[in-house]
Amino acid sequence: MSQAGLVVIGRNEGERLRRCLASATPHLSPSRAVYVDSGSTDGSVAFARSVGFDVVELDPRVLFTAARARNAGVHRLLQNAPDTRYVMFVDGDCELLPGWWDAAVKRLDERADLAVVCGRRRERFPDASVYNRLCDIEWDTPVGDADSSGGDSMVRLEHFKAVGGFNPGMLAGEEPELCVRLRAKGWRIERIDADMTLHDANILKFSQWWRREKRTGYAYVQGAVLQGHTPERHRVACTRSNWLWGLLIPLFAIAAAWPTRGWSLLLLLAYPVQWLRIRAMFRRDRPHNPATDASTYATYVLLGKFPQMLGQLQYRLDRLFGRRGEMIEYKAVVKA
Repeated sequence: MSQAGLVVIGRNEGERLRRCLASATPHLSPSRAVYVDSGSTDGSVAFARSVGFDVVELDPRVLFTAARARNAGVHRLLQNAPDTRYVMFVDGDCELLPGWWDAAVKRLDERADLAVVCGRRRERFPDASVYNRLCDIEWDTPVGDADSSGGDSMVRLEHFKAVGGFNPGMLAGEEPELCVRLRAKGWRIERIDADMTLHDANILKFSQWWRREKRTGYAYVQGAVLQGHTPERHRVACTRSNWLWGLLIPLFAIAAAWPTRGWSLLLLLAYPVQWLRIRAMFRRDRPHNPATDASTYATYVLLGKFPQMLGQLQYRLDRLFGRRGEMIEYKAVVKA
């Protein structure tokens, strides 16, 4: 066994959690296996304990966030095994793939400047819906130095602790924000050429996809507020793009239609032009993907600007009225 531990986080993941924990147990001693639960009602806590995981149940009086859950998991992991050097973060809807654990540990052992290592996350059922397919495309990022790693990754605890861990107040997007702070210290994030996890998005309805995109918009603006002043200008371009395409262009085109005798509606032609641009970029960057992927991707990137803009608006209203943000959930509960 290596000096690497595991922190799994989850909320009502049902059978997905069973697969997740089963995939991880061959790599771990009991002292290095922690499951953090955010108010599940599906028996997740009892199941995790039954298979030997130490369980942390988060206080429901404090906002549930993935960042808070992961920090709590690391705290418990270091209580149980203070000599832990690396921690593998895994979401409860994911399954570790054979070979990943050893490959990640080996790479971190090789490079002391490497703070985070990740691999290829794939969708378990990419053809179950167009939304699952979009997730599979989203996970397929280039090998090499990366801006961020996603929720599944193996992290060097020395560097993680040096920057204070995850920001527990972030509703989503906590991992890219952490990576900004890690890179500011001169440490690297790397994606290696290895399959890492299977993910079960289970997004089968448009309404689920819409809520997920709204959460993304909330995360974009929160990340920009926290790290937009840095040299990386974290999430600044994303937030501006959401407002431009999700509100300003259609609002001006429609509001000015009467005084301009309809000429302002020509602004809406920017959408098909932008669609063609996004599609062409996809085809250039991913020549091995089918053409239908390019069209689907371009369509939903543009459409996603609207719920993302609403997520930004929700964040601004929360700040204006001093409200605590609430989880934006999009998954249905899967019974164990």
